[in-house]
Amino acid sequence: MNAIIQQQLNRRSVRNFTGESVSNEDLEQILLAAQQAPTSINGQQISLVVIRDKATIAKIAELAGGQPQVAGADVFITVVMDYHRAATAMAKVEQDLAINQSAEGILVGAVDAGIMLNALQTAAESLGYGTTAIGGIRANPQAMIELLGLPANTFPVVGTTLGVPDNSAASAVKPRVALSSFAMNERYDAQAVAQGALQYDADLRQWWDANGLTDMPSYAASTGQYYSYIYFPTVAQTLEQQGFKFQDALVSA
Repeated sequence: MNAIIQQQLNRRSVRNFTGESVSNEDLEQILLAAQQAPTSINGQQISLVVIRDKATIAKIAELAGGQPQVAGADVFITVVMDYHRAATAMAKVEQDLAINQSAEGILVGAVDAGIMLNALQTAAESLGYGTTAIGGIRANPQAMIELLGLPANTFPVVGTTLGVPDNSAASAVKPRVALSSFAMNERYDAQAVAQGALQYDADLRQWWDANGLTDMPSYAASTGQYYSYIYFPTVAQTLEQQGFKFQDALVSA
């Protein structure tokens, strides 16, 4: 099997690290590889804040809800939606930034941040490192903005841990919904998705039990723990404070 596909099929979130350091050479290669990820219109509206300082990483772990997997990482990388770069460039041609005032602008930044996250993690894992995506940095986005010194027209979308995995505590690869309820031919199949979700609820319950984790919630229960309420309630307010608006308006060029 193709080595990259094999790596992706074996992907898992790594929450336990040995404490060994990520080499500077490897980190630079990871960042260079991630920088080649595509961005909408080549706007390059993503920046990374790469953190090695243990006190800062500990603070991020606290802001993300007290996550030990963050505190134990050797490196933490914050993926930042960044229209400050575009605004600076546009000032040279005497144009004002407007895209950050639209729903499309926020979607563009979020999509590009997701692409960047995947590029970072794929590159890191190809070198034998472990990662976990951390959306918890949005639990207190204003504190993250202050901690990282982010200017207007930027927002910390997601982060990732990076470190040497502790394979003595390695977790198994978690199953996914059936391919037929995930990748649909020609048109969305709502019935297949619903059936797949119910089957996955049973499959995940069986997987947890087989791994001795009988106290873990089923798929339905775990999604319900989060998606039945707004669990990060200050995101919109902080986006507005940073200069973003989720709206659509005609703006003259």
